[in-house]
Amino acid sequence: MKNTFKAGAAQVDITPVIGSFVGVDFLTHYARFIHDPLFSKAIVFDNGNIVTAIIVLDICIMPTELMNEMKVLIEKETGIIRANILIASTHTHAAPAVIGLLSCSPDLAYMRILPGMVLQSVQQAIAKLKPAKIASTKTNMPQHVLCRRYFLKEGGVMTNPITGHQDQVKTNPFGQEHLIESHAAPTDPELGLLVIKDLEDNWISVLGNYSLHYVGDWHVDSISADYFGEFSKQIQLKLKANDDFVGIMSNGTSGDINIWDFAKTKNYPTEDLAKTKVIGGDLATAAFDALQSISWNTTPLLSVKYKEIRVKIDKPSEELVEKSLAIFKAAESYNNLDLSPESMVKIYAREQVLLSSYPEFSTTAIQAIQIGEQIIGGLGGEFFAETGLKLKKEIEGNFFAIGLANTYDGYILPAHEIEKGGYESWRARSSYLKAGSEETIRNEMVKLVGKLNV
Repeated sequence: MKNTFKAGAAQVDITPVIGSFVGVDFLTHYARFIHDPLFSKAIVFDNGNIVTAIIVLDICIMPTELMNEMKVLIEKETGIIRANILIASTHTHAAPAVIGLLSCSPDLAYMRILPGMVLQSVQQAIAKLKPAKIASTKTNMPQHVLCRRYFLKEGGVMTNPITGHQDQVKTNPFGQEHLIESHAAPTDPELGLLVIKDLEDNWISVLGNYSLHYVGDWHVDSISADYFGEFSKQIQLKLKANDDFVGIMSNGTSGDINIWDFAKTKNYPTEDLAKTKVIGGDLATAAFDALQSISWNTTPLLSVKYKEIRVKIDKPSEELVEKSLAIFKAAESYNNLDLSPESMVKIYAREQVLLSSYPEFSTTAIQAIQIGEQIIGGLGGEFFAETGLKLKKEIEGNFFAIGLANTYDGYILPAHEIEKGGYESWRARSSYLKAGSEETIRNEMVKLVGKLNV
């Protein structure tokens, strides 16, 4: 039987100019140093009936409106329908800011040119379409994932800047390392892999998925693809792939996971980007080893399902908005903020004021893509590892979720984690959905996957 399955991959440099706004943070940063390039990376699959594109950008967070603009442009110029396009950020914080959250401002000039560069990556991937084969596998890398939410011993300070009350957990307990009692939630150690070659055995792409927030061991004013870029570089070297190869590491369900070793259980190097090199290299080695025992499929199933769901927004009460507005107006300036508790109160007071104008409901997108035995879920927020673990348990076969895909819905915590508090739960434009949204979205994802090939 003649092979009708084709695949193509390409990457386009999206590195910003010096001076651009960087990342998403409590404070504004500017790109003064460029350590390594950023890319828009695209893989296009075509079986003669369905064409789908997976696009991963070295960006921290993209707003829904920007991703929709990209999809409209791609559909217009290539014919790939929007429902079959998955667009996601890696979540490197050392990238241009394209969304306004907390005290970060978007770089409007960069935002204007980004959709065109993303389109180029898809067009180049289409131009490289060729008969192909795929395989998928997975392996475990537990040593590089830590829950960043901690229970602290008596005396620990875990103040919620909105309510003034004490949370049950502390996210990233800087200065309170000696009070750490235990991690507050599980991690997902799995490294998922979808790999593509042409029929002459040349590598086209490796798409990895790992639930690690980012490493962040670079100077705060740097541009870097973080461990996502380091993995891509190292796996290409290990596979001895040619220059057309596109390595991609996508971010899984890592909203509560990082590798900042507060409990001092690791022995990572401390120089700038040294830890990034270690982790990216270790993941590449693990991927290379896992690829030594895979089975190739030249006629894989290809199916895509897409659904939009309305979820309720957790709007602040009128009383809280009035209180927050008073704090906002009383502040002498918002130009000299730091990471002090006083500044946090100001930052989150402004967030309550801004959220008061939000609608009652938000629309989040979920997407399921099947390529052979691999099922990829697209989720529009920063989900906790617990969500990914439950999805992998409920969905048969090889499954991984790509976060920050298609829509931006902020942190989406399991209801019991919201009760514990911690930074991720603090109501803001980065965390604004009602408790129970995680369960709704997770259950809908399971149902959507069940409709693949139906």
